[in-house]
Formats: sequence, structure tokens, C-alpha cells
Amino acid sequence: MALAKAKEIVSTEPVVVFSKTYCSFCTTVKDLLSKLGAKHKVIELNVESDGAEIQAALAEWTGQRTVPNVFISGKHIGGCDNVMEKHNAGELLPLLTEAGVLPSRT
Repeated sequence: MALAKAKEIVSTEPVVVFSKTYCSFCTTVKDLLSKLGAKHKVIELNVESDGAEIQAALAEWTGQRTVPNVFISGKHIGGCDNVMEKHNAGELLPLLTEAGVLPSRT
């Protein structure tokens, strides 16, 4: 059930951050996405009634047990280090642009 829920969220939202409210790495990723102006869906696993089950399902699905667990356009990106590496390499903005979550620059 939790895996189906996680996959449903990921398939219907262009950018998803599975997070915990007290996690500094999660805050780093959420702050970066906000600073870039990227619309993103945050699922706080420590607030969700089935958060532990979702986190276990994500570990089974992606092989990643930790948060943040980030998806862009349905593709698993990884955690904070992965997101920051992509950002520093200039690879994050194109992914976000392709996902259609950045404000139009006119």
C-alpha cells in the first residue's frame, strides 16, 4: 500500500521531496528548490500517519533509506548530496526546466 502511494505521488507530481521536518539535509534541498523558484511537493514522513511505511517502501524501491529522497519527472535523483552535486555541475536547472516547475523567464 505504501509503495503504491509513493509511486502515485511521484507519477503525478513533477518534483517530490520525501523529507522529515527536523532533517537539516532535507531543509538544504527544500531551501535550494525554493530559492530556484521550483514548484515542488514535500511529503514530511515524520508527519504522515504512514510515513514509516512510505520510507520503508522508498528504500525497497530506490535502495535509499535516508531522506531527503528526491524525484524529478518521476526519476529518482537521490538525496541531498546528489541534488547538490547536480546543482553544482549545472545539471539541476535543466532537469527542473524539463519538468516544467520553474517560473517562466520573460
